[in-house]
Amino acid sequence: MTSEQGQQRVDTANADFWSELCGSHLAREIGVEDASAASLARFDQAYFDLYPYLGRYLPWRSGERVLEIGLGYGTVGQALAERGLDYHGLDISPGPVAMMVHRLALLGQADGLTRIKQGSALAIPHPDESFDALVSIGCLHHTGDLGAAVDEVRRVLRPGGQALVMVYNSHSYRRAVMLPVQTLRGGVWRDSARRAEFMRAAYDSNTEGTAAPATEFTSVAGIRRLFAGYSAVKVRRENFDDFVLHIGARSARIPRKAFLNNLARVAGSDLYVTARK
Repeated sequence: MTSEQGQQRVDTANADFWSELCGSHLAREIGVEDASAASLARFDQAYFDLYPYLGRYLPWRSGERVLEIGLGYGTVGQALAERGLDYHGLDISPGPVAMMVHRLALLGQADGLTRIKQGSALAIPHPDESFDALVSIGCLHHTGDLGAAVDEVRRVLRPGGQALVMVYNSHSYRRAVMLPVQTLRGGVWRDSARRAEFMRAAYDSNTEGTAAPATEFTSVAGIRRLFAGYSAVKVRRENFDDFVLHIGARSARIPRKAFLNNLARVAGSDLYVTARK
């Protein structure tokens, strides 16, 4: 199989997997069962409560042309569109595309079908230097080629344009400590394929429990290499998991929010990259 054929298989698998909107677990948890304006507002509030730091990474001003890659439930896209940005979206799967078109219609923007495209982050369907800003939260590490995706982001940014990209941290507490312990307990440590699938599912799985087809992890040093072609790069660690403390036969759960402003800064599961071309 050629590398091109391998990438096509990843693209096809991603298009199928991500048609179930990223965030479906959260929607079920809070009882959101439709796409009415009220239900989506409730979902968005729960989403930003879960990631309270996310808003400060979205500073762009009205009128700037922005592309979002990886649309999920559309929460970030709607937040950007509501700021008066010239918003455009891209996703490899039809489900998120339809959701974002629907959200724009709710905002009174009838041209969603021209603004939101289905396609790959490895071949962004826009000309060079098309955007003032680009946002991609938790998407590029699923493409099968993170380096190529970062290069594509740079291509479509205008000189001085800014990218906000969130990818998974390979040196996080979750990946370095918590999940290896769980694989030992689950008996999958010695089977590399089962271990890799377990790791992927711990980050992203559908409502049937199936793991995302492809997930790539990187470090702060890796980010520096990937974004070497940018004029300025900042990386910040965010996000953490609930911590379960076992004391004899008893256990106590410490909620993740207790760690967001301390341990997450050192060993958080996500890397937030702000890079200027």
